[in-house]
Amino acid sequence: MQTRKIGSLEVSVVGLGCNNFGWRIDAEASAKVIDAAIESRITFFDTADRYGKGQSEDFLGRALGSRRDQIILATKFGMEMEKGQQGASPQYIPEAIEASLRRLRTDRIDLYQLHQPDPKTPIADTLVALDQLVRSGKVREIGCSNFSVPQIREAADAAKGGAHFVSVQNEFSLFHRDPENDGVLAECEARGLAFLPYFPLASGLLTGKYRRGNKLPKGSRAAEGWGPKVFTERNLAVVEQLIEFAESRNHTVLDLAFAWLLAHKPVASVIAGASKPEQIQANAKAVNWKLTSDDLAAIDAIMTGK
Repeated sequence: MQTRKIGSLEVSVVGLGCNNFGWRIDAEASAKVIDAAIESRITFFDTADRYGKGQSEDFLGRALGSRRDQIILATKFGMEMEKGQQGASPQYIPEAIEASLRRLRTDRIDLYQLHQPDPKTPIADTLVALDQLVRSGKVREIGCSNFSVPQIREAADAAKGGAHFVSVQNEFSLFHRDPENDGVLAECEARGLAFLPYFPLASGLLTGKYRRGNKLPKGSRAAEGWGPKVFTERNLAVVEQLIEFAESRNHTVLDLAFAWLLAHKPVASVIAGASKPEQIQANAKAVNWKLTSDDLAAIDAIMTGK
């Protein structure tokens, strides 16, 4: 398994997104996914206090047990947990981290991320509180999520020699290319920040499970909620072309999704979620494909229809 850097942390280029734990799968199923990830030499585990209303952290801490030191542990804070429990104020941050440490059964968080900007709290105040956590040893590095270029710049200017964000976690995939278009990727590269793409498989579009002309499975994410907005005829037609392109090179569309993200220099780790061990194994194998400039141009042509 290859590795890349997030600040001082060295992480596997395939990570495990733990958003399914406590929401889509129970503690036993979560433990099987975690075991498969460790067996596949995945070392970067990303969760959040909000996932499963705390259960994701709880399931992860329980399943890791004595293996805690084998992995790089990332979690997030700032989104609403209970009424009044949210934000990035200096008063709330100590409460939030103590709850996460307790659920994760650990004495430190390797990467502690602000889940979203808090318009009610000056970023300078947030950074002072996070700097105190770093100095106390409870946190090794800090990061942010869902930040724009102006917000990244404001945070960098406010750090003033204390702890500063070393990573940005925003949505990014072949079907959601805002970080390219809004300048966040370029800003990360210019500042030496790691970029962590979430929803790298475009909510399942890029798994190869859902094919054009096939009925979407009843009860699946693709068939319910926001699924119909993602699994459109046009998107499924594009996926068919991507599958054909990948298979012509003896790869899967899943391999293509990972390889395309990792072709972007600031991307440190692709944190795909999983609900079954076999999904982890497929994700871990996906990094063996290095795309050429010709490959990238061909993929762009498929995506734009040119």
